[in-house]
Amino acid sequence: MSPLRMIYLGLATWGAMHPMYHLVRWFQATGGGLAEIFAAWHANAASSALVWELTIAAIALTVFICAEVAVRRNWIALIAIPATFLIGLSCGLPLYLFLRTRPAG
Repeated sequence: MSPLRMIYLGLATWGAMHPMYHLVRWFQATGGGLAEIFAAWHANAASSALVWELTIAAIALTVFICAEVAVRRNWIALIAIPATFLIGLSCGLPLYLFLRTRPAG
């Protein structure tokens, strides 16, 4: 595996684990559910701006992945879409780059 692919894989792993660590801590501290996290995401203008920025970037990544998969026929790369929306952009983007840079075979 090339050094670049190892970096992408490491970033995807970090992007899954680090934000999830903080999210789990938040759930444990507040006992909150989904309604509470949505409220926290929009607690002020700064957090709302960040939520919208990440949402728009995730949608742009999804469009890009779909366009690339249609051309390259790299079907396995589609798993980066649910990773993006279920885990986060910090996991989905490097995961897609990892999958996209695999050697043809």
